[in-house]
Amino acid sequence: MNFLAHILLSGNKEGVVMGNYVGDFIKGRLTDEKTAEWDPDFVTGLKLHRHIDFFTDQHEIVREATHKAALSQGKLAGIVMDIYFDYFLAQHFDQFQAEPLFTYTRNIYALIRKNEHFIPEHMTRLVQAMIREDWLTSYATLEGVELTFHRMSRRATYLAPLRNAMLELRENEEFYRDKFLRFFPELQKQSEEFILTH
Repeated sequence: MNFLAHILLSGNKEGVVMGNYVGDFIKGRLTDEKTAEWDPDFVTGLKLHRHIDFFTDQHEIVREATHKAALSQGKLAGIVMDIYFDYFLAQHFDQFQAEPLFTYTRNIYALIRKNEHFIPEHMTRLVQAMIREDWLTSYATLEGVELTFHRMSRRATYLAPLRNAMLELRENEEFYRDKFLRFFPELQKQSEEFILTH
């Protein structure tokens, strides 16, 4: 899952949202000693992020979709699937969230600004760009997804092939959409249960 999905799956507690949002930028084991002074909701969000990634990677529906993407995208198929799924989430947002996407993302940007003390320093520039360029709303269009892949392809040499990920999406969009719509309600339920028990 990419940013939009992780945020949406966080529920309503701001600390949980922020932990899930920055989850990829906090490395290492989340031991009691390491997190003793951290906000408990933030820690729950970090753990939720890892739970979401594990559940997603192990799920048969996602594996089928990733296997197909790997035929053209190779080892980058997992990254590609994250973006594809955010695209479908943005397109079908009203099935999973009462607020319209535009309203929801504006509220999320405000929440992130309010809680910027949770953001690791090495993530700051990315967050600023995300808000300035409105990444979360842009996932709803093919043009926005293409821009996302182009942006990511410039981060490192090994990511350069992501420029070609749009061809796979355009050719097999309904296949991936079906996988997403079958999988995401399960992930939503899993995330809600995780938050309730942690």
